Parts: sequence; C-alpha cells; structure tokens
Amino acid sequence: MEYTSSSVRDFYDLMKPRVMSLVIFTSFVGLVLSPINIHPFIALIAIICIAIGAGASGVLNMWYDSDIDGLMKRTINRPIPAGNINKNEALTYGMVISAGSVVIMGILINWSASFLLAFTIFFYAVIYTMWLKRRTMQNIVIGGAAGAFPPIIGWLSTGAPITIEPIILFLIIFLWTPPHFWALAIVTSGDYEKASIPMMPNVVGDNYTKRQIVYYSVIMSISVILPYYIGMVSILYLIPAIILSLIFIIISLQLLKSSDNQKQKKYSKKLFLYSILYLFLIYILFLIDYGHRFYFGGVIFS
Repeated sequence: MEYTSSSVRDFYDLMKPRVMSLVIFTSFVGLVLSPINIHPFIALIAIICIAIGAGASGVLNMWYDSDIDGLMKRTINRPIPAGNINKNEALTYGMVISAGSVVIMGILINWSASFLLAFTIFFYAVIYTMWLKRRTMQNIVIGGAAGAFPPIIGWLSTGAPITIEPIILFLIIFLWTPPHFWALAIVTSGDYEKASIPMMPNVVGDNYTKRQIVYYSVIMSISVILPYYIGMVSILYLIPAIILSLIFIIISLQLLKSSDNQKQKKYSKKLFLYSILYLFLIYILFLIDYGHRFYFGGVIFS
C-alpha cells in the first residue's frame, strides 16, 4: 500500500470546509431554536461532532468520486486527483472520523442525535454519492436531504423531541438545494457531461432545468414563510424573508427568460451566488427573531 506525503491542509480540504461551515451554522440555528437549553460547553461539543460528521461525509464523497473529480475543472485540484492524498488514506480517514463523531455524539450528547448523524453520513456517502449521483438526474433532489438534516440534529442535541419546527428548518434547505445546484449545473454542464454525471441540464436540456428552478424557487419561498403561520417566528422574520424570496424568484425568472448562452451563464452564476447568501440570511433571520423574543419577549414585533 502506497502512502503520500500529505499535509494537514490536504486532510482539511478533504472535509469540504465550505460545506462544513454551512452545516455548522444551520445546526447551530437548530440547536438555538430548540425549546430546551443546554450548557454552552455541551452545545459546543454537539456542534463539533456534527461538523466532523459532515466533514467525514465530504471525505467519503471525495474518496468515491476521485475518478470523476479528475475529469472536471471545478474539482481537478481536490487532494486525491491532485495526487496529494492516496485513496486508501482518504477512505481510512473518512471511516475513522465518521465513527468517532457518531460515537462521541452518542456518549456525550444523546443517541437520538447520534443516530441521525450516522444516518446523514450514510445518506450522503452511500445513497447520494454511490447510488444516485451517477444514475438519475434527480440525484440532487433526493440527495439534498443529507444537507438538510443538520438543523434537526442540532435540535435533537438538546434532547428536544422532533416537532414541526425542525421539520420546517429541514424543508427550507431541502427545497433550496435543487435550484442552488441546478444553477451551477447549467454553468458547468460541460464538466458534468465529460464525467458522465446525469445532471438535469445534460439529460433534458437547459430550458427544462430553468423551468424547474422557477418551480422550486416558488415552493421554497412558500416553505420559508411557513414558520410565521405556525407561530414559530414574528413579522420581524416574515417581512425580510418575503423580500429575500421575491429576489430569489425574480433572478430565477431572469434566468428562465435568458435566451443566449452568455446571459444564461450570467444569471445562472448570479442565482448560484445569491442562493448561498439567501440561505445564510434566512437562517440569520431565525436567530434575530429568536433574540427579539428571548430578550424583549416579542413585545416589539409580533
């Protein structure tokens, strides 16, 4: 068995740090919004376990996808195709930190959160990466569930039971994922075609994909305002959430109407980048609204 001279940075990059940062943030929001408060140190351990579990998913994804990563411009410089880390090293690393995060979560936090963390790792590494990604254009629709579980794991970390609130947190990310990645897929369809990955633009064309982006943008926007109607948030959340969602829909419509290739790529990139900001701001609004209710008793906005 050959081993490479890998750096700490290579192993860190294997964990998809940008994805990890989103997971850390959304799981933190789920933990904060839970009706049960836990000690900050316990909360920190929970978030670290979730982050490492998410990183483990990324490692196993890169291990399995190293053959196609070497074919695409966007991924060719990842640690394995770049030759910085051996596939066997990556697999061992991914399995060890997967098991470690799940076991520590179970022992120090609770086994409900630990089980869902384990299922999330399995869902992303096996169901999405190994099964769906190379077989169906709906890969990201179903596989997107893996990225939507962290808020529920954060919620469960407090010992609170699953109610409608964490399910809505899940639903927002689940419905956000397809338009986010399809916008990217339109721009990078050549790469996906080279790697034989059946992303929607490659299978049924850009026009169909753009219509699906609009449909999902509208459905996602409805899910974003649901928290207000179940009493989860106040108007302090609702108004900016509506504005942010309208901007999302407008950009998706601009993409739909784009006729030439240059404008299509322009609005695809615009939607992709805005979608990242959008999800971050929506979850920030949850925290702002929580702070308003916690510190002011919800008397200013209701």
